Amino acid sequence: MTSEPERLFSYGTLRLPQVQRETFGAELPTSPDALAGWRIRMLRITDPDVLALSGEAEHPILERTGDPADRVEGAVLELTAAQLAAADAYEVDDYERVAVELASGVGAWVYVGR
Repeated sequence: MTSEPERLFSYGTLRLPQVQRETFGAELPTSPDALAGWRIRMLRITDPDVLALSGEAEHPILERTGDPADRVEGAVLELTAAQLAAADAYEVDDYERVAVELASGVGAWVYVGR
């Protein structure tokens, strides 16, 4: 018996193949999608492990606007519960994981500004 995969909407570094390989042990199945009513701002990351893995000091972070004209493009990653826990460990404390409905109607987790 196999369980349904978790879905995680990524609009940033978790879409990068090298970050996926290091964080999840493999590149994950993904499909393009979008999130309406949100916008991206940039966040300076200081966690040395995240900096080493992503190679980027500025990471995007979501802010809810509630305006349907605001739209963030990204990808849905299909992952196991263990891989979702690894994503939680990867994200710094400035992010929290919340459930959202994407433009496609699919339900997914996403990391947003705390």
